[in-house]
Amino acid sequence: MTRQSLPFTLRLLPLLILAASGVATSAQAQSLVDLYTAARGYDATYQSAKSQFDATMAKSEQAKAAILPTVGLSAAVSQTNQDVQQPAARNYTYNAQSATIAASQPLYRPGNWASYDQGKKQVALAQAQLAQAEQDLIVRVSQAYFDVLAATDNLAFVKSQKAAVGEQLASAKRNFEVGTSTITDSREAQARFDLVTAQELAAENDLRVKSIALNQLVGVSNAQPKPLSAPVQLADLAPTDVEQWVGEAQANHPGIKQQEVALEVARLETAKAEAGHKPTLDLTGSFTASGSQNAPSSTSLQTVDTRANVASVGLSFNMPLFAGFSVQNRVKETIALEDKARTDLEATKRAVAQGTRTAFFGVQSGLGQVKALEAAETSSQSALDANKLGYQVGVRINIDVLNSQSQLFDTKAKLAKARYDVLVGGLKLRQAAGTLKADDLQPINGQLAK
Repeated sequence: MTRQSLPFTLRLLPLLILAASGVATSAQAQSLVDLYTAARGYDATYQSAKSQFDATMAKSEQAKAAILPTVGLSAAVSQTNQDVQQPAARNYTYNAQSATIAASQPLYRPGNWASYDQGKKQVALAQAQLAQAEQDLIVRVSQAYFDVLAATDNLAFVKSQKAAVGEQLASAKRNFEVGTSTITDSREAQARFDLVTAQELAAENDLRVKSIALNQLVGVSNAQPKPLSAPVQLADLAPTDVEQWVGEAQANHPGIKQQEVALEVARLETAKAEAGHKPTLDLTGSFTASGSQNAPSSTSLQTVDTRANVASVGLSFNMPLFAGFSVQNRVKETIALEDKARTDLEATKRAVAQGTRTAFFGVQSGLGQVKALEAAETSSQSALDANKLGYQVGVRINIDVLNSQSQLFDTKAKLAKARYDVLVGGLKLRQAAGTLKADDLQPINGQLAK
């Protein structure tokens, strides 16, 4: 390496280190889909919902037992000692064994069939509960993801503002030393610099807290979300009619489906209670094999061995006549609970409709804010450039430049946050409509930096 090339290489070294670190950071960063996938296998709330889903599915199968046959096996072994005094003194010790298999098949049991139908409804309930938990996980991961990005952007903007204020402070001090400005400019710049320093500390802490929350949610240490690629293009709402979103919500929302199942289960509970007045009919059957050894004969003094097989088939009929008005009162209770389930369903529908409209207008307002802030960013940049030029020629004072700088960076931070809010708001709107799926993350994932 020659002496002439050495300074050039040394000048390139920091750039090479910076480029290498940038590649490493990009390689370590995770996309929204990556972190959501990690959260599905780690988040305790979602894992609890999955376990509840499995338990509910198993419980629904238990209801079949009420309409299927039951079979039981019983066995007995005994030893008997018999001391006979008349007509002649004798002592007998003998063994006896028996085994019985009995079966019963319900033929007419309305209450059992109502329980079976309730069990089948539990499948729809379990699916709705799991879908709601999955949608909630998608929104929580997305919110935490963009909270970290917003905190990262805010910290970067505060650092940039601090650097700009630092330059303005140094300029004010130089101008004061040469007598072209007053001490007021230096003090104003120093006060603003101290304020931005405090804001930087707060922004660093906010980023730290948001990062911890994301790490805890997805189970990844030091998760690094990929930022949005520039320029950011936000899609418009489709469909644009809020009532279409409300209609989808009424048809698809998991909360409404759960309440619909609850109403159907309540109706079946009433049918089951009314079955308390009705008769039941079962088909029964049994087979018993018994035997004994050395048992005394009933006709002589000799002992005999016996074997016997007994089979029976029959019908068992039961007709309830009076149970102290318990059945009537049980029916009244289930009818009241059915009315409650119907009212809960209506309340859920109203709440879902209101939530869907709120989410829709929130996204619509967010898109308008983004456009307004984009225009404000351009205007703020122009105002800052004009104030800097005016300060240089003496028609503006230092506080004008400082205020313009603060306004520009504040606008940039608000714009970045507004974009993230629109993206998360779109997911919340689909959640409110009950149509949110993991595939809805792919369009957002496509807007992230590669």
